Amino acid sequence: MKTKIWIRTEHKSNERRVAVVPKDAAALIQAGYDVTVEKSSERCVDITEYEAVGCAIADEGSWPSAPKDAFILGVKELPSGDEDLIHRHIYFGHVYKDQPGWQHTLGRFVSGGGSIYDLECLVDENNRRVAAFGYWAGYAGAAVAAMAWCGQQAGNSPSLGPLHSYANVDALLSELRANLDRSPDKPNMVVIGALGRSGSGAVDLGEALGLEVSKWDMAETASGGPFPELQQHSIFVNCILATKDCPRFVTANDIQVDGRRLSVISDVSCDPESIYNPIPIYNRSSTFDAPIVPILEGPQPLDVIAIDHLPSLLPLESSADYSDQLTKALMELNEPEKAIWGRALDQFNKNVTRL
Repeated sequence: MKTKIWIRTEHKSNERRVAVVPKDAAALIQAGYDVTVEKSSERCVDITEYEAVGCAIADEGSWPSAPKDAFILGVKELPSGDEDLIHRHIYFGHVYKDQPGWQHTLGRFVSGGGSIYDLECLVDENNRRVAAFGYWAGYAGAAVAAMAWCGQQAGNSPSLGPLHSYANVDALLSELRANLDRSPDKPNMVVIGALGRSGSGAVDLGEALGLEVSKWDMAETASGGPFPELQQHSIFVNCILATKDCPRFVTANDIQVDGRRLSVISDVSCDPESIYNPIPIYNRSSTFDAPIVPILEGPQPLDVIAIDHLPSLLPLESSADYSDQLTKALMELNEPEKAIWGRALDQFNKNVTRL
């Protein structure tokens, strides 16, 4: 019997990405998988492109009535509710680090007999992620930070209004360059985690704009702080995940120094509710509709950007990149209790015992 993959509609506002693009859906079909794709009014890829490669087409949001043995594949979270979840779901669950509502979400799976194969937990035998949006998260995070800096220079309050996705990288860069050209000065940027996927994306964006970029990683942060040098960069892009061993990069005391140049922080890793938050000057995420968390106002402002789906700024490029990585793992989904998928299922089962 064919393994069924059901690519669902995204329910998160301003989420235009998709986990598998048509080219890779075609490869899955060729390999013997049964692929169904829901219609979507927001997705960056038109449904006709999936139909053209042989995917079955379903109505938008119809996944609750999908065959029980189907794997329901998405990117971001499911809609809130109390209904039991009966399927095996593949998506970024955000429920394993004590995030608000984690118990309720996992409880819906337990009640329905379903499970989560969390995309964040798809790792190889060396515990390395096999698929990640990291590069484009860093790229977009640095881009949005540059937008906010330009807004500050123009005297806008807030420095940045609602965001929208871009047709492609060239369109984004063209707009950013035009905005930077209006300012007599240029920002400098520091990226922490510069050697990782997200960090390399942030560095590439900064260099594409001709900015001076300081590239920090483990060696530069080994002292554990404080890090007064950060205050002399216009933009700080954090690409380090919050862990108990992570230093505190910017604290309330740090930003009170005279001569502070730092005015925009883009927290790409975006874990403000964690007790390990390395930027403990803010405690809530921002959104595409309201991208700024203002920290300080006046002539020396400081804004934080903390959006948990930054790659949606460039949905086409980020989807194609991620799909290419993920499809290699999906080719093993016919054995969902082994290897990559077995390790993800183990994480679900481990966290369910915490309920």
